[in-house]
Amino acid sequence: MSGAAHPQPDTLQVRRAVDGDWPGIWAVMEPIVRAGQTYCWDRDMDEGTARDEWMEPAPAAVYVAVDGDGTVVGTALLHPNRSGPGDHVANASFMTHAAHGGRGIARRLAGHVLAEARAQGYTAMQFNAVVEANRRAVALWQSLGFRILATVPEAFRHPTEGLTGLHIMYRALEPEAADPGE
Repeated sequence: MSGAAHPQPDTLQVRRAVDGDWPGIWAVMEPIVRAGQTYCWDRDMDEGTARDEWMEPAPAAVYVAVDGDGTVVGTALLHPNRSGPGDHVANASFMTHAAHGGRGIARRLAGHVLAEARAQGYTAMQFNAVVEANRRAVALWQSLGFRILATVPEAFRHPTEGLTGLHIMYRALEPEAADPGE
């Protein structure tokens, strides 16, 4: 497939999702959920359950990356990692459509979400379960300033690599820091 079929970062728009974005978000999510390689979600999850998990949890914010013709090519979910006295630390999940991978979409979406988290008053971001075998994601997060705090060994049943670890990753969100993904 030629590069012209993929949105280039300069034609990409990242914005808050609206209800009408759900079919495009599901088109991104479904193959990822079914593959079972990157999320601790049931591979047989139905669309309604997925929508509830992604679009409904308060006080979450959902974002989409859309190409020039409005096609959703990526999505992110931003929310507090914990409630109460832990609600100053953000958590986020990211998905990019496989057909559009390798074009900088995840980096652009991550930069936007990190800026949004900072603007919403979060002081840090923590990922609780980054699959160790998801090397591209681990490398992306490290390039954006996240560090691996710990790895829970054999905590994820990868469909092709067997038991693999889940990383807990962390990054402070200093107000004056610029994000490399922006």
